[in-house]
Amino acid sequence: MLKFSTFFLLLFPFFVFSQKNISNQVLTWTLYTGTHKITDKFNLMTEYQWRRSDGFQRWQQSLLRLGVEYSCNPKFSAMIGYGWIRTFPYGSQPVLHEFDEHRIFEQVNVKDKVGCFEIQHRYRLEQRFLDQYVKNAAGAVAQVDPVFRNRIRYRAMVMVPLSRKEMLDNTLFLNLNNELFIGFGKGIAKNPMDQNRFIAALGWRFNSNANLQVGYLNQFVIKSNAIDMERNHSIWISLAYNVDFTKMFNRK
Repeated sequence: MLKFSTFFLLLFPFFVFSQKNISNQVLTWTLYTGTHKITDKFNLMTEYQWRRSDGFQRWQQSLLRLGVEYSCNPKFSAMIGYGWIRTFPYGSQPVLHEFDEHRIFEQVNVKDKVGCFEIQHRYRLEQRFLDQYVKNAAGAVAQVDPVFRNRIRYRAMVMVPLSRKEMLDNTLFLNLNNELFIGFGKGIAKNPMDQNRFIAALGWRFNSNANLQVGYLNQFVIKSNAIDMERNHSIWISLAYNVDFTKMFNRK
């Protein structure tokens, strides 16, 4: 079942959508992530994403995320965390006004290895508090009460070593992953399908705590009216750097 779901999600972004109001845009996403060991079981997760539209020219989004992870074993972990996201007007279907989103999330991550392939399944549940702006009777943009929305996300990821038989230090690798976003509950409007992201990237693993990846992101966004959509062709640059705080604290 997990193998089928992984295969389905990796093909999902190439399915044809019947709606026609699709805006094609070019973005650049650069991001840093770190999973920092605090104890044998607990990790601190840090993440920042700098998302730009029209190449690097304008803001799309700024995203900061923090989390605490509990590792049950090398193959299974659970996390709870918080995210702050600011979205800016961009592209041919811009929002009325830049707005903030405060997000609480819970997730589990399942890892496995099949031959030389490293496979991950990530399931994330989000509670989203979004600022909201509308046009008033005079035609001016005004802030109104925030809205609350629930969303569930599922990401399937496959890491393939290219320069070695296994993912060891100083290894060139391929990262293929796809993530599906589905809203549920009140405030979802006409369409629960929120977006889909497909990433294909080449990476270099320096060691178990650091890697750099550069690749292509295809982000397909479906707006709440289920008519307006975006297909964002993006450069994706990712730096992962982990710090083992237990070794620092145990130094004499």
